[in-house]
Amino acid sequence: MSDLVERITVNPLQCGGRPCIRGMRIRVKDVIDLYAAGLESRQILEELPDLEPEDLKACLQYVSRRIDHPVLAA
Repeated sequence: MSDLVERITVNPLQCGGRPCIRGMRIRVKDVIDLYAAGLESRQILEELPDLEPEDLKACLQYVSRRIDHPVLAA
């Protein structure tokens, strides 16, 4: 599963440095927004035919890792 995260690329000269999928101009946020809008994986792959199922998994894994941070109690 660690190779999934390698599908996510960050290039300061592309999409304002936002995380993209395999160097394409499809941002992780675009995929997450489609999930949030209620689309299923199959529908996202139809909407963005350059993507592969592993790309969708990589987006979810990337976001999960980004929001996983320790909670500091006061």
